[in-house]
Amino acid sequence: MKVLVLSHQGRYERFASKDAPAYQAAELVFCDREASEEDWLAAAGDAEALFVTPVTWVRENLMERMPNLKLIHSEGVGFDRIDLEAARRRGIYVCNNAGCNAGPVAEQAVMLMTMLLHRTLWGHRMVLEGGQGKAVRILEGDVPQDLSTVTVGLVGFGAIAQETAKRLRVSGSKVCYYSRHMKNAETEAAFGVTYLPLEELTARCDIISLHLPATAESIHMVDRAFMARMKPGAFLVNTARGAIIDDEALCEAIRSGHLAGAGLDAYAPEPVPADHPLVRLAHECPDRLILCPHQAGITQSSFCNVYRMLFENLGKLMVGERPDRVVNGL
Repeated sequence: MKVLVLSHQGRYERFASKDAPAYQAAELVFCDREASEEDWLAAAGDAEALFVTPVTWVRENLMERMPNLKLIHSEGVGFDRIDLEAARRRGIYVCNNAGCNAGPVAEQAVMLMTMLLHRTLWGHRMVLEGGQGKAVRILEGDVPQDLSTVTVGLVGFGAIAQETAKRLRVSGSKVCYYSRHMKNAETEAAFGVTYLPLEELTARCDIISLHLPATAESIHMVDRAFMARMKPGAFLVNTARGAIIDDEALCEAIRSGHLAGAGLDAYAPEPVPADHPLVRLAHECPDRLILCPHQAGITQSSFCNVYRMLFENLGKLMVGERPDRVVNGL
């Protein structure tokens, strides 16, 4: 089975299991994801499967010109740049690797929470400026909270949010969650979480952490009204997708002091330009906004999981079975 891969060949060579039957049976054709669609088609327009990074656009026009295509697979969790409806109409499975990076992204989310609470960027700057003693005196007069004294609200409760809840529970945090489907009592007890309606969650929690895919329902879900409901002095953490947040509204909330700060690892658009409102705000408020380059899922364990899941699904396709983690309703 021919597979067009719009990603880094070196990662496949390093992290994919060469013993996987599907890896051995597949004909992998690598092409630069920054190349044109014409280049992709020239390389492997007859491919039956397409592997793409989560930030690669896969539009209807490309599907129309790949007549043998049966599977489009995101290498990560995100799939918002794939035309799901066009693929569904053509009977093409669209799959992701949900859960592949849950642990590392949860680590990043908790790290951002901790850095915000402990005023880490401010402390770093104070030391560089020779103000360590002054910084300690300021903290002694305005003692910050830590994870054991705060209530964290998780918006969404999939694999990453669940891993985040595990880590927060160890730290002594009170953890609440909101999702469209409330979990059963056994699941809530296992993760040490309490369900709250979204409006109550935003009003009661010291930190709001986002764990949602970018869908028509979630785009700009965190808007002015959402942030106005948040507890004064609260923090916002986003390790999910940038499109969930109305960036201008977030900038206003931080400038006004209603929110104490934010830690972000996702943006809209990506790659984030130097003149993006959040980048400008980070220069304006350097101690209150932590900007990471969408790095949370880029770890060795994540990549091992990615390529295991990719080739497990490819193997299912090869024998005529429905793959796992189908996201377009087929």
